[in-house]
Amino acid sequence: MAADSVFGPDNLPYGVFAPRGRGGRVGVRIGDHVIDLAATLEDATFARPGLAVFMAQGPERWREVRDRVRELVDGEIDSAAVHALSEVDLGLPVRIGDYVDFYASIDHATNLGRLFRPDGEPLLPNWRHLPVGYHGRAGTVVVSGTEVVRPHGQRGTDSGTPDFGPSRRLDIEAELGFLIGVGSPLGRPVDIDEFGDRIFGVALINDWSARDIQAWEYQPLGPFLGKSFATSISAWVTPLAALEAARIPLPEQSPEPLPYLQGTERWGLDIDFTVAWNGQPVTYPPYARMYWSPAQMLAHLTANGAATRTGDLYASGTVSGPKPDQRGSFIELSWGGTAPVLVNGQQRTFLEDGDEVTITATAPGPNAARIGLGEVKGRIQPARSR
Repeated sequence: MAADSVFGPDNLPYGVFAPRGRGGRVGVRIGDHVIDLAATLEDATFARPGLAVFMAQGPERWREVRDRVRELVDGEIDSAAVHALSEVDLGLPVRIGDYVDFYASIDHATNLGRLFRPDGEPLLPNWRHLPVGYHGRAGTVVVSGTEVVRPHGQRGTDSGTPDFGPSRRLDIEAELGFLIGVGSPLGRPVDIDEFGDRIFGVALINDWSARDIQAWEYQPLGPFLGKSFATSISAWVTPLAALEAARIPLPEQSPEPLPYLQGTERWGLDIDFTVAWNGQPVTYPPYARMYWSPAQMLAHLTANGAATRTGDLYASGTVSGPKPDQRGSFIELSWGGTAPVLVNGQQRTFLEDGDEVTITATAPGPNAARIGLGEVKGRIQPARSR
């Protein structure tokens, strides 16, 4: 079934779907269809609009379900449990508990350093020693396809006195998110080699950014209203098991990370992103260039004893590469608005009302095939009157 698809039997991402007129439940995508797991496996764990209960059951259970679904896909599944994607609604795959956004791309950090500190070192002194991050707002994580309203906020002016109004420099950030399946208790750091026992899977992220609001407010405490208005997540969660063939060595880390950031789980992922602006591909960020590993991010996130819970999300930060057509945000792509991008015949810098951004990605699978990570899509709606 769908053996030649990027959503074939070697992928099998999980999501929440609702047949028209019915409640949401957990399914697995195969080609352009979704398999109802509650009906197929006769398991009430999946007869609910969220993955949390399954995710909390841990890696042995994840393997068991995946192996069973692969057996069924290779054989025969009751047609009543298979739905065309065109006939269902997709929902948020899991209710997000906490959300942390990292800054793990050396190319992205270098680009922004050159834009914001042209006469100084692009990377701040701490950047090569730890995965820099901040806590975001879980309540504004929305599923792909949800419209994004242009946010209001304070904006700096040449006079030094701010004004208040809709963002004029609305941007995207192409990222990869990691969903925690098995949480960890307060006061106990997660060892870097526990990564595979904790992380359920990955999802595409667009962490929308109001650059003008962020630029005025972020010092000294970091991102706030310029980031917390919307974070979009793909409807499909790709299990870690589907990404075995995508694992690659990390780029050289110099200086050597501190001991708690060392271990056997220091691998990266060979994932190719495509960002389309109003249907036109404009940039192709490579996740393979990421400096900090997913396991290092988790180890650092909990190094102070912070607890984690099922459904917590952390994201990589903007995925960028060294070439102009590999930049994962429009502030980089347009170089701060000084080098407009040609989009459908128009010169563009930041997002205008009505613009739609779609982020997709693929990764190597078994036998030289590729697997798809779905898409994360959003359209900008005008700021609401206050």
